[in-house]
Amino acid sequence: MKIYFPVIALLFLSITSYSQGAADSVKNVVNTLFIAMKTSNSHLLKSCFTDSAILQTISKNKAGDVKIKNEKISEFAEFVGKQDKDIMDEQVIFDVVKTDADLAIAWTPYKFYYKGTFSHCGVNSFQFVRINNIWKIQYLIDTRRAIGCE
Repeated sequence: MKIYFPVIALLFLSITSYSQGAADSVKNVVNTLFIAMKTSNSHLLKSCFTDSAILQTISKNKAGDVKIKNEKISEFAEFVGKQDKDIMDEQVIFDVVKTDADLAIAWTPYKFYYKGTFSHCGVNSFQFVRINNIWKIQYLIDTRRAIGCE
């Protein structure tokens, strides 16, 4: 049994290193998305998503009913591209990042500032697919609220 321990330990370290590398790559995509927003770079923003990506927001109307808003990536990118630089600043915390083969998830609580003023907070839930060895966002849904952000 002592002979197998080094082999098992090496295999575990290799898997852990690979997973950590994949998680770092996923984090880089998220960070790139928010850099694109901050720099008003619509081309960079679109490069973070797959061609069939879905973008949704969960909110509540005045009656308190949950609503899901769909947005096209192209429309979001166009909006971002029309903003002045440094107007939008989404600050995230990587709470959970998990990967398996060509699938990954990230759960990122955030605070959003517009023109330097706090606007809202919430959580982003990302689903990623690795295509040609590059992680891309396939699905992004978020919550948005102005209270309970501390």
